Amino acid sequence: MKIGIPRALLYYRYGIFWETFFQELGHETVISPRTNKDILTKGEQLSIDENCLSTKLFFGHVATLEGKCDYCFVPRIANLGDAGRFCSRFEALPDMCKNMFRNADLRILRANIDPEQHVSAKRAYLKLGMQLGASREKALAAYEAGMAAQMESFRKKAEINHTLLKKEGIKVLVASHPYNLYDEYIGAPIIKSIRNLDAVPICSDGIDPREARRKAADIAKHVPWVVSRELLGAIQTYRDKIDGIVLITAFPCGPDSMVNEMIIRRISHVPILNLLLDSQDGNAGIDTRLESFIDIIRFRKEVEL
Repeated sequence: MKIGIPRALLYYRYGIFWETFFQELGHETVISPRTNKDILTKGEQLSIDENCLSTKLFFGHVATLEGKCDYCFVPRIANLGDAGRFCSRFEALPDMCKNMFRNADLRILRANIDPEQHVSAKRAYLKLGMQLGASREKALAAYEAGMAAQMESFRKKAEINHTLLKKEGIKVLVASHPYNLYDEYIGAPIIKSIRNLDAVPICSDGIDPREARRKAADIAKHVPWVVSRELLGAIQTYRDKIDGIVLITAFPCGPDSMVNEMIIRRISHVPILNLLLDSQDGNAGIDTRLESFIDIIRFRKEVEL
């Protein structure tokens, strides 16, 4: 069986787990291509204006999988229990996709993960595996293999950041959610531009998520969203090891609009550039702003010397 996975949103958090899980069950995974203009255009056509850029891209990625898989995997991940909640749009994705593509050659495969309602990820994926015809033992083995692959990916990201922090030159923390950081339309061009300016980009997801959530309380104790807590924890971890912070937000993300303002107010000793990207302007003018930002950091370091 071919199972399609959109290369957007939580793919950049759980993609390795999903691919390993389904492949261990004996299924082929089909990943949508990297974001391009056509995917963005299609996502805009399918979305309402209130959807953030990241969500619009998600729908565009789902559309590219039509006719290429037996099922498109769109899980409902509501929360991580005490660790916090995800954006409410993540909860609605399966229903929105089912309605949006009701006349398309695309069947939605769901998994309901809601620890607050006593439905853990393990329980949800075991149920999904058995729905796909696997025994409980095989589903459990696939889940454990996926978790091992996921933890290894976290370890590798942390190792990469550890190496980058030892490099000479201006170090810039690129702070955003993974689905923004690595998307070809949102964060990837920004990371590339920072490198081209002879600075060292440090991605904010290069820290164990559990550790990040613990450290977030040093900046703010009452942030409900999982990904926002992890972003705050990353900033707290790296704040004394970097020379500047670039915040990336996909318009019009509600949580980011509040959390980023708090970051700017509370992290006052580090220069911060706040970039808000939308589907109309994309990265227009970003290079100029980045160049000015890096120059400011460079002049500041020279004065300190």
